[in-house]
Amino acid sequence: MKKYIFLIIAALLIVAFSSNMSYQQQTIVPELRVLLADQPFEETLSLFKIPYWGTIISVESRGYFYFVEFLIRKATHFIGFGIVGVILYLFYRKLAWRFPALLAVATVFLVASLDELRQAFSPGRTGVFSDVLLDSLGALFFILIAAIIVHIKKSHFKTN
Repeated sequence: MKKYIFLIIAALLIVAFSSNMSYQQQTIVPELRVLLADQPFEETLSLFKIPYWGTIISVESRGYFYFVEFLIRKATHFIGFGIVGVILYLFYRKLAWRFPALLAVATVFLVASLDELRQAFSPGRTGVFSDVLLDSLGALFFILIAAIIVHIKKSHFKTN
């Protein structure tokens, strides 16, 4: 039980810490310019046009490195909050609460909403509801995978 509480607190601290940083502090574009100097997959990435916060994000509109950074940042949202969701799901299961998956997704939605609201008031940051949805979808996706694994493990141990 203590390990879940520790993991939840650690995950929330990471979210809070990264949300406090301005874009200038978080940007990885300089590293991407070095790492991806040959601009791999530029032709393929140029096919993507992503609607986000009232604009279209693409290689054409942002440039290759900023577009790749955008994809990495959004993947980080999806995966990071997915991990938070799984930790919450396992914690709620341990507490034997009803509907632990639903509660975990709802908790992630609440945390992501509060995080985006806080970002809306932080200099150099924006709070975007699209990120709340992305965070919640990440939680839902990873929680479903975790729930399937838990179900398979329970079924497997019952038959053995």
